[in-house]
Amino acid sequence: MNSKLYTIVLGVALTACSTGKKALEKGNFDEAVYTAVERLQKSPTNSTSQQVLKEAYPLALNYHQGRVNNWEKSTEPFHWERVISEYDAMNQLGSAIDNCPPCIRVVGDGKKFVEPLQAARNLAASDRYDSGNFHLGNAKGNRQEAKMAFLDFERASQIIPGYKDVSNKMDNAYSYAAVNVVLEQVTVTSKLYQLSNEYFQDKVNEFLRTNPKMNIFVQFYGPQHASDIKLKPHQIVRLQFDEFMVGQTYVNTNTENITSKDSVKVGEATVNGKKVPVYNKVTAKYTKSRKTVTSNGILDMQIIDFQTKQVIHRDKIPGTFVWVNEWANFNGDERALTKDQLNLCKNKELLPPAPQILFTEFTKPIYDQLTRKIRKYYENY
Repeated sequence: MNSKLYTIVLGVALTACSTGKKALEKGNFDEAVYTAVERLQKSPTNSTSQQVLKEAYPLALNYHQGRVNNWEKSTEPFHWERVISEYDAMNQLGSAIDNCPPCIRVVGDGKKFVEPLQAARNLAASDRYDSGNFHLGNAKGNRQEAKMAFLDFERASQIIPGYKDVSNKMDNAYSYAAVNVVLEQVTVTSKLYQLSNEYFQDKVNEFLRTNPKMNIFVQFYGPQHASDIKLKPHQIVRLQFDEFMVGQTYVNTNTENITSKDSVKVGEATVNGKKVPVYNKVTAKYTKSRKTVTSNGILDMQIIDFQTKQVIHRDKIPGTFVWVNEWANFNGDERALTKDQLNLCKNKELLPPAPQILFTEFTKPIYDQLTRKIRKYYENY
């Protein structure tokens, strides 16, 4: 294709796209309006965008008004919220035009639907309020009904802030829907070691601070806070390391005779009165040692109904940490060894970390699993 012709075709394509013409042709009237408005703000005399706006804006209003008419006749629950969405869409189109003087010159001021929108809001809020009252009437002893009541009242408040007495109704519904959970201190029992759960407990406390509500209806407390406010919890999460081992040591030693891959200079010889280098492969006796210190354990997590004292959920969460120390030595010619083998010969045998450190390390992966399991259990509770 001729380069000049290609440039012209490309320019036409870009113009059609950026003016909203393509969106209009596809029936995407809102998109066509917004694209035309954006173009006219940058290029007030763009004739294509002017024509697109002139055609697309009435079509967009007609489309949304048709949906308003259909939703007003609907028997679907909370259909007035759909009506609100349509009026909001039309008002947003009008605001876009009002903020674009070149657009006003093309189609006049943007249409506003203030009174019909408010009427729809009143009806939508009333629907949610009535639904909330219905569920609240069945909420005592039924968390699901209480949750539905709370969400209905909350939605009514979002539609019209301060609507009637929804704030009090929400508090009432929440009192039936809420679950207060106390996460107990982690218990560690060991006959061999004096071990502290400080690290793990600190992480649990941090989790409580940053995730007090994993969903709106579940509130977590630490034991001290619960005691301070005289909280009567619904559930207790009990955590205990009931199986663990710290510092199980294994040492493996392996000795091998190693011969260099290539011949290297091993000396000199006199040939015809001249000294010449002598090459041969060299060997070394190489001993490698590997010490592993394994620590592992299982955290028992129980979720207990405070009133019945029954365990309603239980999980065993494992964790493992392996400390490794490697070192080596050799006798013979170091040129028989690889670079890695020589570096390992620089290492020395080390004492393993203290039991407390080993205990802390194997609890780290347990903490990650614990928080994931708690989130999963309560996220939709």
